[in-house]
Amino acid sequence: MKADRMLSILLHLQNEGKLSSKELAEKLEVSERTIARDMDALSMSGVPVYAERGSLGGWRLSEGYRTNLTGMKAEEFISLIISAHPGLLVDLGIKKHFDAAFHKLIAASPASIKETAELIQQKIHIDGAGWKAANETCSHLTTVQAAVLAENKLCIHYKSGQDISIRTVYPLGLVAKRSVWYLVAEREGEIRTYRVSRIAEAQLLDESFAYPNDFNLSQYWEQSISQFQQSLPRYMAELKVNEQLLERLEKERYITIKQISAAGDSKFTATIQFATLEHACEIVLSLGSHAEVIAPAELRSKVAIEATAIVNVYQSEIKYNIEKVCSDEC
Repeated sequence: MKADRMLSILLHLQNEGKLSSKELAEKLEVSERTIARDMDALSMSGVPVYAERGSLGGWRLSEGYRTNLTGMKAEEFISLIISAHPGLLVDLGIKKHFDAAFHKLIAASPASIKETAELIQQKIHIDGAGWKAANETCSHLTTVQAAVLAENKLCIHYKSGQDISIRTVYPLGLVAKRSVWYLVAEREGEIRTYRVSRIAEAQLLDESFAYPNDFNLSQYWEQSISQFQQSLPRYMAELKVNEQLLERLEKERYITIKQISAAGDSKFTATIQFATLEHACEIVLSLGSHAEVIAPAELRSKVAIEATAIVNVYQSEIKYNIEKVCSDEC
């Protein structure tokens, strides 16, 4: 609707300052001619909007034209931003509605809250997709967060196995992957990721650093996750299973079914990617006699050895049951 579009224009100008007709048209998915007509309508309705000419020109609102949102604290506003995960909003089909609500809140907020909100969006990333949730204690998360927002250097005592090393880092952002917090920081010219729960001590230093203008926390994290997944160990195997087991395998974590083909008698041959030989053996054993390893030979042999070991554990009970059955039948 035209009224909604004009309100969106007003909010964009309040939040972002000068914008060209092209930029506004792209944001609102309309033509530049439509933007020009909307600007005339805004001006005629008393909104102090004006155009700056030239190659660097654009539309602006008169200085000081803004409404304030009363009663909203910066901490309350931040909690709304952090709790809204973009991926989940997209899944629900309400991402555009969230963006519109966010712009309205920003437009009606004091300048201090606007600056804080933009800082939080830049330096804190919430990744809701996940690996397994973990209950971790992050004793120094508050100190780490303060360093991230203040752009001050941070001295950390970082645990790696049984060792603890002391490092001075340039904190660039925080990432929450479900219940696990990570610090993304620059050290010795390289960007690295630190698990906050492994920080034994943290000291906020008085010395500031220059935040890199070309760094994007969300993009870095997605690239980091992609590289991590590609580096994971992979073990390919071919199994013969029925349809029910195939459905179960598709729901298993840490495995990927690469190819499926019919094998007759309601059976399927599935090429599956496991993590390791041991991982593949554990999954196959959990399927019992309903799954058969076709290849590779080492997996088939390992499953046979483990299955024989299991039989040996229960050998006496198996023998007793067989004798009892024979006795009953006789």
